[in-house]
Amino acid sequence: MNRSVLALTALMSLSVPLAGCGLQPMYAGGNSGAVAQGLGAIEVAPIEGQAGWLVRNALRDKLGAVPSTDPRYRLDVRLDDRLEGLGVLGDDTIGRERRILRARYQLVDISNGSILLDATAGSDAGIDVVSSEYATIAAEQTALENLSREVASRIVTQLSLTLRSQS
Repeated sequence: MNRSVLALTALMSLSVPLAGCGLQPMYAGGNSGAVAQGLGAIEVAPIEGQAGWLVRNALRDKLGAVPSTDPRYRLDVRLDDRLEGLGVLGDDTIGRERRILRARYQLVDISNGSILLDATAGSDAGIDVVSSEYATIAAEQTALENLSREVASRIVTQLSLTLRSQS
């Protein structure tokens, strides 16, 4: 009995400092909150290439909680999509590849052209190269689709943090 009381007392004493630490929900207020409204006011500029099309669509899906007809911000994104061969086999063929998707992005305030955020995001995926060329190409494409969603998610997280600090 004494042991459980001691454990409860220790737990309660640790929870007191957390009450005043200033943690706040990022999306407080739901769709009418400052962060959601800010995300909805971002226009995503066209991005070059197939990876750009995938990333732009993923960004628009994640930002579109409250779409704005009069955007306040513009998001400019430049991508670097690379496929590297790894794991050279005894017959000089590649047994594994790595797909790397990196994004450099800027959040621009349309009203005055100032850059509110200049950052990078990226991710990579390993791909097994198999004897079927079709299967390898399909795996490369799937990796690109997954990486596009991951990079878009990282960008939106950073945008949310930036917009929260602005409000």
